[in-house]
Amino acid sequence: MSQTRKAAWAGAFYEANPRDLKRRIRWSYQHQLGPGQLPETRGKTRTIKGLVAPHAGYMYSGPVAAHSYLELARDGFPETIIILSPNHTGYGSLVSTMTTGAWETPLGLVEIDTPLARELTRTSIIDDDPTAHLQEHSIEVQLPFLQYLEQDFQLVPITMMMQDLETSREVGEAIHQAIKATGRDVVVIASTDLTHYKAQEVASQEDQQVLKALETLDEEAMLKVVERHNVNMCGYGPVAATLTATKLMGATQAEVLKYATSGETSGNYQEVVGYAAAVIR
Repeated sequence: MSQTRKAAWAGAFYEANPRDLKRRIRWSYQHQLGPGQLPETRGKTRTIKGLVAPHAGYMYSGPVAAHSYLELARDGFPETIIILSPNHTGYGSLVSTMTTGAWETPLGLVEIDTPLARELTRTSIIDDDPTAHLQEHSIEVQLPFLQYLEQDFQLVPITMMMQDLETSREVGEAIHQAIKATGRDVVVIASTDLTHYKAQEVASQEDQQVLKALETLDEEAMLKVVERHNVNMCGYGPVAATLTATKLMGATQAEVLKYATSGETSGNYQEVVGYAAAVIR
């Protein structure tokens, strides 16, 4: 039986009123930390295989996220978006998706791509477990940015409690195989924040090491940086899985579009959270 996953964080991470939410998204694009322009053109080149975007409250990370979504608008929209996230809540299976139903935000419904999601659960460690998604914010906050650009797309949500290299690679390989089996046109999005609650200089130094490794498309090197420098980014597994999947999908280049911290919007530079936008082509 299909179900609608209701918005759990509207009114908290982002505005619950659709008009106010659209205004906040426009603010994110036009903010001094944002790209400085609205996504008014729609491309058709479709070179983008993956994105990295942050998932904090829009007033903190929205301007950084807008860099990734402006690139998507310029490049062209796929049929299906796969969003990979960490599991902050501890609910559900170790790696979980939803195979039926829809996700609801103040901007409307996004249907699950059932054939693609079922193919993922059929051939991999990914379970069909909606309970993992009920209170998880890090996929939900990406959806209004996507809906602002396009209403006609489908979703496959994947949340990862296990984020080690082996699991991440298995998830990335499963994504590639499922895309091949279903013939879908897909963009994979890794939802992650970077260093949490460290001083600005420390966070920035740590995060730049992670982002340098990301730009080499080397998921193993990135995870080694995370471990060596004790970087407490929450979604290193989703990023590693996205790198694995997009390389198999033909990606040859990753570019960090923007890096900033919560200190630059809140004014508190003693305990910041790092945010990055990146594109994988």
